Amino acid sequence: MSGKEIVLKRENRIATITFNRPYVHNALNSAMVAGLEKALDVIEEDKDIRCLILTGAGEKSFLSGSDIKELSERTPLSGIETSMKRQGLLNRIDSLDIPSIAAINGYAFGVGCEIALACTFRLASEKAKMGQLEINLGIIPGAGGTQRLPRLIGKSRAAELILMGKIINAQEAYRIGLVNRIVPPDDLMDECHKWATTLSEKSPVAVEYALRAINQGIDVDLNTGLRIESLCLGACFSSKDSKEGLSAFLEKRKPKFTGG
Repeated sequence: MSGKEIVLKRENRIATITFNRPYVHNALNSAMVAGLEKALDVIEEDKDIRCLILTGAGEKSFLSGSDIKELSERTPLSGIETSMKRQGLLNRIDSLDIPSIAAINGYAFGVGCEIALACTFRLASEKAKMGQLEINLGIIPGAGGTQRLPRLIGKSRAAELILMGKIINAQEAYRIGLVNRIVPPDDLMDECHKWATTLSEKSPVAVEYALRAINQGIDVDLNTGLRIESLCLGACFSSKDSKEGLSAFLEKRKPKFTGG
């Protein structure tokens, strides 16, 4: 699938979504949202895809924020509607049955930062810069930033970024736990594909249920989270993959997981 604003490619079992408006630093507009929805439809239906990478076209930007022209035309009602639609879209990324990797090749501001937050992992170029800058426009994050950022880096650090409207570099993002890894710009996509390849070799069943346990357990009390973990583990034992994994270990060979 290839479109003007969103490009979706598949290589083996790895899908890559590219935000493709480099002439405006990949600022998110309504056409990009529609394209992203269609791309996620394809990914959710294709059970052979084992990992998703998201990145931005060009060398300067992952996704620099919302399209300012569209932003300036919002009313209170359309602001709420747009916020809820984008929250739902990012929830789809967050709740995918497969891992997702944000390849942050440059600016990740506003909704760009929020998209990265919705991914399972964030790998950043040494030149990457991140921030929730909405406060500088007299508004606040509306695609999940006020909720996902505190859950990832803690309430106080998140409040600092959101209320101060600060831009931070890749090194600071790594220091506070906002990104998983920093790599030279020319190595970013290779590193992401290494991660994706490793993830794609794991049991799809175990990956899916591990993600469910993590995502569903993080917002509940410990005892409820432990119960979710037990149920997800039990589901794993019903799969052919669990039998293959245990047999391969005993036979001292590499397992061949099929997702069954």
